[in-house]
Amino acid sequence: MENDSILGFVKDASGVNNDDTIFDSEILLHVNSAFATLRQLGVGPTDPFIVHDSSATWSDFTTDSTIISMVQSYVVLKVRYHFDPPTSASLATAMKETIAEYEWRLNVEADK
Repeated sequence: MENDSILGFVKDASGVNNDDTIFDSEILLHVNSAFATLRQLGVGPTDPFIVHDSSATWSDFTTDSTIISMVQSYVVLKVRYHFDPPTSASLATAMKETIAEYEWRLNVEADK
């Protein structure tokens, strides 16, 4: 994975080569949508967090080690669900349920 880069991390986890930039704008759209949802859940900075390119890092979003892994998993799942939707209904349901669980858990953690 490309150091701490959010875009690089998400691309790698989604099976997109980091050198391939053709999908960057679409991936960034979904990444930023996920971060907007996290903000509404009370996770991360109070100001909107927007990723414009590969220079944005996970530590720019948060240095809270208790949630960073969940945030990474959540963002990747949200992006994969929208960028490359599952063709299987059971897989789509499983992804939705996992996304919902991450939202609940992150919200609980943010309320502490």
